[in-house]
Amino acid sequence: MSAETWQDVPLAPPDSIFKLTAAYKADTFPQKVNLGVGAYRDDDNKPWVLPVIKKATQILLNDPNLDHEYLPITGLPEFSAGAAKLILGADSPAIAEGRAVSVQTISGTGANHLGALFLSRFYHWDAPKQIYLSNPTWANHHAIFKNVGIQPIDYPYYDPATIGLDFDGFIGTLESAAPGSVFLLHACAHNPTGVDPTRDQWKHIAEVIVAKNHYAFFDCAYQGFASGDLNNDAWAVRYFVEKGVPMLVCQSFAKNAGLYGERIGALHIVPPTKDAADRVKSQLSVLQRSEISNPPAYGARLVSLILNDSALFDDWNRDIKTMAERIISMRNELYRLLTEELKTPGSWVHIINQIGMFSFTGINPSQSQALIDTFHIYLTANGRISMAGLNSHNIRYFAESLDKVVRGQV
Repeated sequence: MSAETWQDVPLAPPDSIFKLTAAYKADTFPQKVNLGVGAYRDDDNKPWVLPVIKKATQILLNDPNLDHEYLPITGLPEFSAGAAKLILGADSPAIAEGRAVSVQTISGTGANHLGALFLSRFYHWDAPKQIYLSNPTWANHHAIFKNVGIQPIDYPYYDPATIGLDFDGFIGTLESAAPGSVFLLHACAHNPTGVDPTRDQWKHIAEVIVAKNHYAFFDCAYQGFASGDLNNDAWAVRYFVEKGVPMLVCQSFAKNAGLYGERIGALHIVPPTKDAADRVKSQLSVLQRSEISNPPAYGARLVSLILNDSALFDDWNRDIKTMAERIISMRNELYRLLTEELKTPGSWVHIINQIGMFSFTGINPSQSQALIDTFHIYLTANGRISMAGLNSHNIRYFAESLDKVVRGQV
């Protein structure tokens, strides 16, 4: 028998976002704009290394005791503890009662995977293994859950008619789903829509989840990055803990610390008792060991320094505010240009009502394609744009191009 040639392996399509970025890089048009990438850019369209990260890096480099030994399987303890306080709150009852289980992961993607894998193995599924995902959601969510044998199903979230939240549809699905269903919730700055529930709506969501004995799978990739306030962006997560909602939280430091390539994240599971927490941590350790042995040290040490030093933490808060405020200012300017100067047909108030890195513009796939083909403005087919890709140099060009596309002048 001949050696395996892999001829029957189907050729997979390239990732849509990375394909978009490659097309942008290959384009020689001088005014090209990349609104696809989910990474912060400064007003000169450059990646921004946070000043606090530069400061923390120098501290690490000058530490005579720094080595390159393995971290524990569940990660750097002072990082995980600091990360838990950041998302759950320093005064969280879950932390005080010793029932918050925190494990360092390969950024938010790794946290989602480890959380999904743990649920796949140990959650008491009364029906087929399924998770409810918002329609739409981060594209990678679907692949992550399918990879561990959990079937994604949609729940209504985005309402194209209002370019806002389909709250009635969302609540209706929570109420009609089988008891004990698992729902993935975006803690803040929903990706890709930028549409978040209000606090009163979050309270209603928590109430139904408790009544139906559902499980909340939080994904939090934008704490601080959404509003510029770390505590404000963690409100929903902390409220759910306070109300005793069964839950876990996936956390990423890619966006809010600008550590995209260092892959720094954490998974926090909140069981009802310390005994259950000890059992959960023991199994997370087994799962992590079989997959990555132990997580990387460098980024965790940087974030740990920042989380556990009050002066550095204050610096970080300022840096976060800088990023969030620039994005908010781009929202305000784009709204002004479209409504006041260009008088673009339609309502554009959703641009300033949405929050975080992304905005759903409300344009259709053919209009999105026209922006790419005619104006060299790269965005996803569903009309999502990264507000971080806009700046004082290109926002007018984008607004004028969008106006032409909406008016059908292409």
